[in-house]
Amino acid sequence: MSGDRLPDLRLAGFTLGIWFASLAGLYLSARTGLLIGAAGLITGGLLLLLRPAAAPPRRPVSVRPWMRRVRWIAVTVVLGVGCGAVSTAARLSVREAPELAALVRDGVSAEVELVVRDDPRLLPRGSGPPTYLVAVELRTVRADEAAPIRLAARALVLGADPGWRGLLPGQRVITTGRLLEPRPGDLRAAVISARKPPRLVGRPSWAQRGAGVLRAGLQRACEPLPDDSGGLLPGLVVGDTSRLDPALEEDFRATGMTHLTAVSGTNVAILLGVVLFLVRRARAGPVLSAAVCAVALAGFVILARPSPSVVRAGAMGAVGLLALAGGRHRAAVPALAAAAAVLLVADPELAGDAGFALSVLATSGLLLLAPSWRDGLRRRGWPAGAAEALAVPAAAQVACGPVVAALSGTVSLIAVPANLLAVPAIAPATLLGVAAAVISPFWPAGAEFLAWIGHWPTAWLVVVAHSGARVPAGAVPWPDGTAGGLLLAALTVAFLFAARRAVVRRLATIVALGAMLGALPVRLLASGWPPPQWLVVACAVGQGDAVVLPAGAGRAVVVDAGPEPDAVDRCLRRLGVREVVLFAVSHFHADHIGGVDGVFRGRRVASVIGPDWPEPVAGRATVESAAGAGGVAVRTVRPGWVWTVGDLRLEVVGPGEPLRGTNSDPNNNSLILRAVVGGRSVLLLGDAETEQQDDLVSRIGAAGLRADVLKVAHHGSALQSPELLDAVDPAVALVSAGRDNDYGHPNGALLNRLARGGARILRTDESGDIAAVAAADGLAVAARGEPPA
Repeated sequence: MSGDRLPDLRLAGFTLGIWFASLAGLYLSARTGLLIGAAGLITGGLLLLLRPAAAPPRRPVSVRPWMRRVRWIAVTVVLGVGCGAVSTAARLSVREAPELAALVRDGVSAEVELVVRDDPRLLPRGSGPPTYLVAVELRTVRADEAAPIRLAARALVLGADPGWRGLLPGQRVITTGRLLEPRPGDLRAAVISARKPPRLVGRPSWAQRGAGVLRAGLQRACEPLPDDSGGLLPGLVVGDTSRLDPALEEDFRATGMTHLTAVSGTNVAILLGVVLFLVRRARAGPVLSAAVCAVALAGFVILARPSPSVVRAGAMGAVGLLALAGGRHRAAVPALAAAAAVLLVADPELAGDAGFALSVLATSGLLLLAPSWRDGLRRRGWPAGAAEALAVPAAAQVACGPVVAALSGTVSLIAVPANLLAVPAIAPATLLGVAAAVISPFWPAGAEFLAWIGHWPTAWLVVVAHSGARVPAGAVPWPDGTAGGLLLAALTVAFLFAARRAVVRRLATIVALGAMLGALPVRLLASGWPPPQWLVVACAVGQGDAVVLPAGAGRAVVVDAGPEPDAVDRCLRRLGVREVVLFAVSHFHADHIGGVDGVFRGRRVASVIGPDWPEPVAGRATVESAAGAGGVAVRTVRPGWVWTVGDLRLEVVGPGEPLRGTNSDPNNNSLILRAVVGGRSVLLLGDAETEQQDDLVSRIGAAGLRADVLKVAHHGSALQSPELLDAVDPAVALVSAGRDNDYGHPNGALLNRLARGGARILRTDESGDIAAVAAADGLAVAARGEPPA
């Protein structure tokens, strides 16, 4: 590669130094960070002042440039560490202010004055009232009769009143709430649990009010559209994901297209590309073109809200602007490093943000890898457009691969082709969506028409995501966490250097093709999950219960829904469940019904049953609300109720007479089900404790309780009836519990007793989704092997 084509990496070391120091500083005290920063700045200054010793006369002169480069890299890294540590320590000093820290540590209630910094987000619904998550800036804190504390610190509000829903960024409010400690590793000074509505002070800025009008207009224009494309278009254009189906979002994540579900650098590049085309048609020079684009960029950031993802996208767009203003393409790489450094100094919390890392890495791939790959393809006879279309997503995927692998524990094989198929639809969807938002205040009908046109390319993105997420072996397992990410990064760098030789490229191609041709048929014929002839699956939903029984192709009975919607939805999707013929609720505690929306998500639910016990009231109301939205009512069933479909027979065996005054009345009035699937029996005990289990033995007798598979009651707690365990005498025991839970579930003595009785024990906290499987000579077990974090 000729010298004029070498990338300018002089600022890369400085940016990396800031990045690593900021990340480490988030977990240190302000004082420690300040000391590290001062040491870094002093060391960097000394290295700048020191001149390298003169080279001996016999040493080749060609060594000197390399010495200067190494010295410069060392200086920039050390200076970056100093700057990053100091900027992070300065932010931490606000969080660690003694007066505020004491109030947070004591969990006192206080009146606080806040400035809203982002649109409120509705948290996934559990069994309680709706809760809104609001990013704010603390301005004043008043506790009891003490003097008010005035500051400017980040905080997070958990608002339980609907009044938080419609707030705009920039709005000043006053509320009362309890001060809670934030999680480690961020710059928030407090989490405020506010049950009262906010009291408004003044109005947001005209720019934010105008942006709110445009965003609301785009949502209204998308209301008549189908749910998938109508929910995706506002997310793609302005980052408004309030209507985006979580199942669709999961499909985009599985296909490596998650950047399309929110504002990204792609949106910025498309918008600026159109503006740049227009100003160049007007024969504007580079500086004027960059100025016009900067105005358009600022307007777009306000419209999409200056959240971290939008700021990242704007910064990546600014990289191109700086390169354009300078008239040199090589300026793009140092501009990227400078933009990342400025963002990290301004907001050290970005150092721990995976989205920020992905944005920077993707842009780096486009600047460093894509051009040479594109040119290489063109030298081999590829058309210019095809070479560009393949090189861009491939470079971005290779650059982002280590971070994605660290987060997901997989390496996607379909991300590049999926993004390649998505390319033609992104620009028209983005431009039509922006146009619809702009004209919506004064021409709503025209906005609806543009949104209708824009939903067609958006619908193509939905098709690509849905299809890609269902490709067998679309992602291969990889070690997750930091170790897995570093391993893939090392292998990627080594391959990129080695692939400069033709023989290595040919060998890599042969090995990759051989691996694919050898492994793909196996993965296609035996995808591994769900296992053939499965009888019952306990889903890995954390500290909760969700059990699935097969009821035909794509159909199932689901018992309980776990604590949150996404986990049970993913489990049902892995099992290929498209219709829930019966949803049974054992009782109404949050760890069993919090995920009810995930059961109904994208599926028809034919019937819902539950126990004749009203408590907890909020939990029952949650199930009734979800069932009502799905067009079904919650039926109360009692012992003797029988339901059959295909070769599945389900019978209610408990509770008997209501039990009151027990250790937990909702637990001890759980709906207990006995299922027979393919001639094998399964006993599902819900959260029944000793009292209800003893009652069950006395009413039914030991002979009526014998079962091949036992779903162990109450996540394997110690409150078990020995008589019931002896009566059931299971061959397989399934335990659903959360990893490292605070309850000590499952109980060790219980597991030992089951094992001594000859039961094969499987736990979701150790093995992920677990199943009992029919085998020719009896029962077998299977585990998916990916327990939730």
